[in-house]
Amino acid sequence: MSEITELSSKLASEGEKLVSFFNTLTDDHWNAVIYTEGTIWTTRNVLSHFVSAERAFLLSLFPNVVAGGPGASEEFSIDRFNARQQEKTSELTSHELLEQYKAIRSKMIDWVNQLSEEDLEKSGRHPFIGWITLREMIKMVYVHNLIHYRDMRRVIRD
Repeated sequence: MSEITELSSKLASEGEKLVSFFNTLTDDHWNAVIYTEGTIWTTRNVLSHFVSAERAFLLSLFPNVVAGGPGASEEFSIDRFNARQQEKTSELTSHELLEQYKAIRSKMIDWVNQLSEEDLEKSGRHPFIGWITLREMIKMVYVHNLIHYRDMRRVIRD
């Protein structure tokens, strides 16, 4: 199995796991407070974060790296980005966010499947980690979500 196939398979399986999780949630679960550092984030806010981060990676950061660009600028602020994206998605229902998540994840998988093995070696600046390869950035998409998934399960299932 090629590395591209492995990456897209991992994105698909992790995405399905999250969709299944979100589909089981009650209204109380959607409103459960997951994070309290700085801005309070509920489960709904975490899903909004998944959608907006993955959209930014797919539409901007990753294509920039593939084209030989530097990736995220040094001035990029994750906190400002997250705050703006939370505002932009505040009117969406949890169901609408979940549909957007499924759509953007499907597009991400399709995009990854069109990469070459050489593309995976290209490097750029990730907004949180710093200078890494595209391969590592793609892996961070699902690792990042699994970290948040663990945190949500800890709050919701305890």
